[in-house]
Amino acid sequence: MKPIHKQFNVPPAFPFSFVYRDTKTKQRELPDHLHDWHEIVYVHGGQGTFFIDRTFYDMRAGSLFVIPGNTIHRALPDAQDPVTSTAVFFNPALLPQPSLGEAFSYMQCFDWSRMNRTHHIHSSAALQDTIERCLREVDAELSAAAHGYRHAVALLVQRILLSINRELGTGGLAETVPPPAVGPVWMRDALLYIDERYAEEIGLHELCKRASVSPAHFSRVFKQLTGMNVTGFIAAKRIVKAKRMLLETGHNVALIAAECGFESLPHFHRLFKRIVGRTPAAYRRGTGN
Repeated sequence: MKPIHKQFNVPPAFPFSFVYRDTKTKQRELPDHLHDWHEIVYVHGGQGTFFIDRTFYDMRAGSLFVIPGNTIHRALPDAQDPVTSTAVFFNPALLPQPSLGEAFSYMQCFDWSRMNRTHHIHSSAALQDTIERCLREVDAELSAAAHGYRHAVALLVQRILLSINRELGTGGLAETVPPPAVGPVWMRDALLYIDERYAEEIGLHELCKRASVSPAHFSRVFKQLTGMNVTGFIAAKRIVKAKRMLLETGHNVALIAAECGFESLPHFHRLFKRIVGRTPAAYRRGTGN
């Protein structure tokens, strides 16, 4: 199973999408998906598990997650007490920002998340209050659609990001905090092993031997927790790296395919187009948006 490359059907001038206080169920939740836009997820109540990139996180009231673009993720709501959450999606183009002579960027929290490979913000009560208030106002602005509502929404997103970045910078949260142990130890070890070697040849037999479990058990638990089989997950990790290299380097497509572990250029082209929806060259020309 390949991840869904989520598409946003919104006007190009207003690259923003919003899902307010949505109660998740296994039937309604998307399988593993990725997209170019940044995402903020705030949990209002309920319980569940959030698989992001290579780590499982607990979801409960007050949980806050920042997910940079092109990150594989999937929510797994609890069957008895499903998560109710709000998701904010946006392209950074929504928030053009002059420097104002200050070393600050609204995107700093996403840079922090990507650099530290962690996505859960340990938010204070004050930050939770600010986020909940801003999310209510975003919902109200979108519902009323009064004159200037898009500008109001952009300002509210700025307020949310400003508050998150301030807490990261002044609340001692810039130091990474290990996430709680969720899932079997062998699964967490397998995900870390794949994350370090996904551009190499990694087979199910090798992973099962390291985990000391049978192939059937490994495959069943892996798909149950991540929503994907091992082959699809490794392919998705390679595509994520390829997307980043296409935008951040001048390397030719053949070199990128080889560095990401694809056996041939045609195979890379086929898989990239199937997951992303366009060819590598078209993705690069479109700057990923």
